[in-house]
Amino acid sequence: MTVILPKRIGMVCRGEAEDVLVLHRLMECVNERVEFVLDAEIADKLNKHGEKIEAMAVDFLVCIGGDGTILRALHSLKSPTPVLGINMGAIGFLAEVQPGNAVSTLTKLLDGFEVEQRERLSVAIKGKEVKMPYAMNEAVVITSKPGKMLHFAIFVDDEELEKLRADGVIFATPTGSTAYAMSAGGPIVDPKVDATLIVPIAPFKLSAKPTVVDINREISLDLMGMKDAELVIDGRFYRGIGKEDSISITRGEPAFFVKLWNKHFLKLRDKLRSEEEK
Repeated sequence: MTVILPKRIGMVCRGEAEDVLVLHRLMECVNERVEFVLDAEIADKLNKHGEKIEAMAVDFLVCIGGDGTILRALHSLKSPTPVLGINMGAIGFLAEVQPGNAVSTLTKLLDGFEVEQRERLSVAIKGKEVKMPYAMNEAVVITSKPGKMLHFAIFVDDEELEKLRADGVIFATPTGSTAYAMSAGGPIVDPKVDATLIVPIAPFKLSAKPTVVDINREISLDLMGMKDAELVIDGRFYRGIGKEDSISITRGEPAFFVKLWNKHFLKLRDKLRSEEEK
């Protein structure tokens, strides 16, 4: 694995008071060692110079906040930039570093870091030129009217997998298997597995179960009936879809993260255990 010596670091901050305190500590940590640039939004609040995330040319990007902060950054980045998450949120599956360890972790990374790759999904509405972000966690097709089920068919490489009436369906990456897909009864999948998860949401069919397929296969969803739906990517991008629309899910460009440790299931156990077990 190639070790990268950083020369320029980007910093993104959610903007809440405790987040800004951590940001100041990290700015002091890297000052005079490497060049750093702030996200334009937080820079404006601090009366400092900043750059939009999409314009940053940095060796890695520090995201201070929750998983939502990281997803926002990943959707904005125009180049394959590794991300390091400082977890100021509730659980933080993507944000691995706790605030108390932020300075020590960043100090070590200034001496060199490695990168790990995570799969994302490419989402398209067939026959329409609509620019959509890659899905880091999941793409969801869900009813736009709560209490009204959708009727749809799912295909894998043009072979029909299932016809369903359900509130919707989740197409998740292995990384996203611990997000919405897990809440809907999907399996937890090792991020190193090249797979796409198909998880129905409240299906009106006893035999409907989550399915895991090779990420290199094309998955299609055809809406049937008259009800409209919403296409939601990572809980951030929303797009209305209508009857007879067809959604295509394929392998997207990967995301990159600063590699910290390999003990994925130990981290997972710690994140998921209840407060009573701690």
